[in-house]
Amino acid sequence: MSIRIHKPGLLTTVQDLGRTGYGKYGVIVSGAMDRTAHRIANWIAGNDDSAAALEITLSGFVAEFDQDHWIAITGGHMSPVIDGRDVPMWRPVFVRRGSRLIFKRPVSGCRAYLAVSGGLDVPVVMGSRSTYLRAGIGGFEGRALRAGDELPVGQGRLRALAALTGDDSFYAVSWTVPWSVIPAYSSNPEIRFIRGRQWEDFTLHSRQAFAESSYKVTPHSDRMGYRLAGPSLMLESPREYLSEAVALGTVQIPADGQPIVLMADRQTLGGYPKIAQVISADLPVMAQAAPGGHIQFREVTAREAESLYICQERKLKRLEMMVRLKLKEGYHVRGGFKL
Repeated sequence: MSIRIHKPGLLTTVQDLGRTGYGKYGVIVSGAMDRTAHRIANWIAGNDDSAAALEITLSGFVAEFDQDHWIAITGGHMSPVIDGRDVPMWRPVFVRRGSRLIFKRPVSGCRAYLAVSGGLDVPVVMGSRSTYLRAGIGGFEGRALRAGDELPVGQGRLRALAALTGDDSFYAVSWTVPWSVIPAYSSNPEIRFIRGRQWEDFTLHSRQAFAESSYKVTPHSDRMGYRLAGPSLMLESPREYLSEAVALGTVQIPADGQPIVLMADRQTLGGYPKIAQVISADLPVMAQAAPGGHIQFREVTAREAESLYICQERKLKRLEMMVRLKLKEGYHVRGGFKL
């Protein structure tokens, strides 16, 4: 079983939850930019949350299924259609062999996730199937997808429908993920942060500007980091810093004073001063910020950040249990067929 890529769009890569445990050797984590959307897509498709799926950036993606498959589409809304019909997101969808999935245009967010029951069966490199483009490892031949690529699919846990009525090329179930669990994607999101290690090294004016001003996401942003444009942030006095570990969401300030938010393909160490750290609960929204949009930062305490993350994870764990139970119990679909 495989998925054939007809058009990869702007950027499509194979991603899982990342390559952990190798940072001390300088190997970056990579993985899905929007981990929440990636995890939910896999749960809906009947996979473990660490299964490999496609991360599709913006529009132009076209793929064909060589066999009947259960799939799930989550993340940014890229107007998915099959044979001219809109495909619902955030729920299981059964697609017929030969169906073509097209992402027409972005409506919200900038990254969609396509999970297939069984996961994408690409080689595991250092414990992960994630693509790291700069090193050319993981994913499908260590690169972004191209037209003509055929991605192998593993054995899924969900049984195929025996048939579809008439000329239907896909069937979407009636239930969906609750909206309360889906990240609030926005072109102008509010992103909460806690103070970084070098917060006090910046001028009072710079600290106030960072917390109160709007920053534009520039076209130079990518999976390594989001380069922002706005009020310049300056140190109280020129200083040099030893390189130290950085994390997903670390906000560094280079010499030009414009913030860089480190993302999935970030380096393991950084020597720029770190003014802030985006809280874990807001990383999915940060990952969906598209070039041209604006970000408004808001400071919270470490205790608030921890509480928000715990609350978010509890909701996700309840969702996972609900979805697993739904898939295990099965549900009737048109024509009397079951999962």
